[in-house]
Amino acid sequence: MLLVVVGLFLAQAGLWIVDRGLRQHMQHNLQTQAESLLAALVKGPQGIELNSRHHDAVFLKAFSGHYFIVEFNQQRWRSRSLWDFELPKVERLGFSEQLRPGPEEQQLLIYQGQYRRYKTDIKVTVAHDYSPVLQSFRQAQIIGGGLGLLALLLTLLLQWRLVRRALRPLEQTRVQIEQLQLGQRSFLEQDTPIELQPLVQQVNRLLVHTEDTLKRSRKGLGNLGHALKTPLAVLMSVLRREELQRQPELSAVLKEQLEYIDQRISRELTRARLSGEALPGAYFNCAEELPGLFQLMNRVHGDVLTLHWHATAELRLPYERDDILEMLGNLLDNACKWADSRVELSIESDGESYCVRVDDDGPGIEESQREQVQQRGSRLDEHSAGHGLGLGIVRDIVETLHGTLQLLNSPLGGLRVEIRLQLRT
Repeated sequence: MLLVVVGLFLAQAGLWIVDRGLRQHMQHNLQTQAESLLAALVKGPQGIELNSRHHDAVFLKAFSGHYFIVEFNQQRWRSRSLWDFELPKVERLGFSEQLRPGPEEQQLLIYQGQYRRYKTDIKVTVAHDYSPVLQSFRQAQIIGGGLGLLALLLTLLLQWRLVRRALRPLEQTRVQIEQLQLGQRSFLEQDTPIELQPLVQQVNRLLVHTEDTLKRSRKGLGNLGHALKTPLAVLMSVLRREELQRQPELSAVLKEQLEYIDQRISRELTRARLSGEALPGAYFNCAEELPGLFQLMNRVHGDVLTLHWHATAELRLPYERDDILEMLGNLLDNACKWADSRVELSIESDGESYCVRVDDDGPGIEESQREQVQQRGSRLDEHSAGHGLGLGIVRDIVETLHGTLQLLNSPLGGLRVEIRLQLRT
């Protein structure tokens, strides 16, 4: 674009130089014409006369663009081409610095010279129409401007194509990173331009390092949970000893506190495990995972219930597989425990979020209780009359995945648990 602007500037400068050259050339011609008119003055019987045969015929045609005025001894001869038009007055001898208005909107370049012939002072004024030259310059400017604009557009188009072609590898890398977020790949392809290979290699190393770190962290959490669960189990067994059975109040207090500790440890370990975002490339494949989950539910509850699931074709949720399995397992287990005959699961994507719905035909939950459940700080498993078992973990998973959870009326007549998980950006 800068080159086009510079080109237009140089073209305009070239026109200005040509204009100055033409003006100087025409000024020289005007001076020559003035001297020719001076030579056409002859001395006749009645004094100085102008011999028309010695000057150009263009001075005879009306408004031809060539004009002269000869003045001496209070006499004034005008060219017939002026007709009834008077030339503008010139303040000083020589060439006028600016163009002067002429007949029929002409622009005149004027020269005025002072001569002496036949012992008489003679002033000769010659003018030439410069309008055709100006019009040619305007046409050249219009054509040049149009060509410059066309060149600018072509340059921008070519530049856009070159930049687009040069950035295509970056776009491919961006698409691969987006696929990482959606769980469609677990690493970036190495087949990239040399300039991008260090970046791709570093990203892949970071993915491997992050995966190893999370695996070690989750393994450590599991070991910690096992280490804490064993002493708690020992203490619980101690409560059944005869010494403590003789003190029921003390035994009840210890049992209550130990159960609270066990529940709190399980809850906090679950929160800690969920606090790590799913690795790029992690996903939950509905078509592969849901059949196995429903087989398990059928073995546990299938004797008296009809279980059904539906998911969008080839739908994959870009989240950790174990987290989604735990969330769905708790939801389905609650629904099966309180359903009369039917439980349905549907998972869909509307382009902006993933929607998970679990419906049952059980007794449901009163709307007044649902509002209380949704209050800040309330635990679903404390207010949901049976449906709360495991929903505390479900809530933790949903909050970790930046989703929302609602309790609604189900078309089956019971309760609908609806979860929306936003697409990763």
